[in-house]
Amino acid sequence: MFQLLAYLRFWLRSGNAHGLHSPFVFGLYTSVVRHTGSFGAYTAVEARRRQLLTSRERISVTDFGAGSHTGAGQLRRVADIARTAAKPPHLAQLLFRLVNHFRPATILELGTSLGLTTAYLAAADSRHHVVTFEGCPNVAAVARETFAMLELGSIAIVEGNIDDTLAPALLALKSPVDFAFFDGNHRYEPTLRYFELCLAHRTEESVFIFDDIHWSSDMERAWEAIKAHPEVMLTVDLFYIGLVFFRKNQPKQHFSLRV
Repeated sequence: MFQLLAYLRFWLRSGNAHGLHSPFVFGLYTSVVRHTGSFGAYTAVEARRRQLLTSRERISVTDFGAGSHTGAGQLRRVADIARTAAKPPHLAQLLFRLVNHFRPATILELGTSLGLTTAYLAAADSRHHVVTFEGCPNVAAVARETFAMLELGSIAIVEGNIDDTLAPALLALKSPVDFAFFDGNHRYEPTLRYFELCLAHRTEESVFIFDDIHWSSDMERAWEAIKAHPEVMLTVDLFYIGLVFFRKNQPKQHFSLRV
């Protein structure tokens, strides 16, 4: 019910390309967000998704995040995780297009799950390096199978509670965080803490993307705090995800756009 009301509020205040006065956002929205074509990488990743959706395997899941709206327990079917926790194709493919557009060298993903979204991030450009964080070893094992099946070698998985693993992993990086996808813990305090940790390693050209910004009142509050941060200059609310930019050559602006 919360998400339905949140979407109605979003719909009333959001718009489309008409009336967009930011050339940067107009170009991004029309050529990347609203892009309707296909890329060759989509076929292989979606074939893996179909395999996972029909899997009969059950695994024990350790969840360090906000949990599931479906009430899933500790022992879960891989097929159920693929159905309820994996990003749907249209959102995962949007992330692919964003990476393909911005060409980041180093990508962080907080929340690997079964590796489908990670695969899209990695497949967008063979020259970049993806570091993905997964709290549950059994889920990470399935993700590794995904990467091996798709022959994606530019991915490093960091296992364990992100509360413990993110800071040392960031310190070990030899390059800035060019692109980060936050999908690890859908609560206010951890979301802001992870944001602040990554903020110290970003550049003016970095892109941060937050998942499920209207998932709960907690996440909406976190999104408002991120928008208000003094180093954040531009945000784009696409309802399911929020895009954050640090470009200093423009006034602080916030957009809500329909996908």
